[in-house]
Amino acid sequence: MRAFTKHTGLVALMDRANVDTDQIIPKQFLKRIERTGFGEFLFFDWRYLDDGSDNPEFELNQPRYRGASILVTRRNFGCGSSREHAPWALEQYGIRAILASSFADIFFNNCFKNGMIPVVLDETTIDDLFARASAREGYQLTVDLDSRTITDDDGLKIEFHVDDFRRHCLMNGLDDIGLTLQNEDKIAAYETARGIG
Repeated sequence: MRAFTKHTGLVALMDRANVDTDQIIPKQFLKRIERTGFGEFLFFDWRYLDDGSDNPEFELNQPRYRGASILVTRRNFGCGSSREHAPWALEQYGIRAILASSFADIFFNNCFKNGMIPVVLDETTIDDLFARASAREGYQLTVDLDSRTITDDDGLKIEFHVDDFRRHCLMNGLDDIGLTLQNEDKIAAYETARGIG
């Protein structure tokens, strides 16, 4: 898993609440056997027209948001099914941080296990970020997991909470497998002692 310590990136706004995982990555793309290649299908039904061309009305297709890596959105982001493909698609598209007033629990946990940080901020702060990003094209934020702050070039500083264990794992690029492999020597010794392997 790719580590996350500090990231500065272009902000895209998605002014929608209750964005569910079937919109993030529709079900027809879950048949893929690889864990890669999902970014091109992110928000497929909103992102493309019936003829396969870009939908100019969709937020992420707007020229000002091309190349965005920080998504600011509304409450209950990632609701619906528990598919881990949703954070895969967002991360493979290039999103590194998602800021919202709330997230669905399973999606929230899956983000941390896939190298992305979901940041919960109160609705007043989210409204302020919407206003700032709307007013200035090319608006960027820096999300610093070490200091647990979000800043911009205009003096904005927002503190956010993330528990110590998740912070440690994300900063060190440790998913569940990575955590287990930290004890590889002990596992091997146990298997040898038991005559396994």
